[in-house]
Amino acid sequence: MLQALIIFVAQLIYVPVLTLRTITMVKGMKEKAAALGMLEGVIYVVALGIVFSDLSNYLNMAAYAIGFGVGLYIGQMIEQKLAIGFVTIEVNIMNKNDDLAKHLRYEGFSVSTAEVEGMNHARRFRLDCTARRDREQEFIKIVSTYEPSAFIVSYEPRSFKGGYITKAMKKNRKNKQKNEAAGKAPTPL
Repeated sequence: MLQALIIFVAQLIYVPVLTLRTITMVKGMKEKAAALGMLEGVIYVVALGIVFSDLSNYLNMAAYAIGFGVGLYIGQMIEQKLAIGFVTIEVNIMNKNDDLAKHLRYEGFSVSTAEVEGMNHARRFRLDCTARRDREQEFIKIVSTYEPSAFIVSYEPRSFKGGYITKAMKKNRKNKQKNEAAGKAPTPL
């Protein structure tokens, strides 16, 4: 019974680490991905070693499988809380809404607007924004308040260059270096 508990707990740690390692690898964070991969490997070998030491112990196998499933759930919750990276959000609305664009900009979102042509040559207006993933729901909530019937789609950009976010990141990097030199805590982006 103790072995099954150890296996279960190991899986609860292993799978979220695997999730984070995958995310950091996809986002190009090589050093973090390598460190998480080493931790992942140690946990994997220990848990699987216990399971393989007695293949007639079905409780250990069940603990491995259940721990893996629960670990996936926990890993997904951690990933959503961390919200690493950026998201591009496109909003299509029926009419131009300057108040919405002003409010989004006031809240610190970079918003580009354009008139677009919809089906049957209908005029629509599109808002484009690239923001940190942890602000995606905030953006959607603001848009939904102003435009409840807006069509909103978001996706993760693979890479980007220039624009408001790049300038803000450079500014944040300079402020961080200045603050570190002065012994102050870094300011958020």
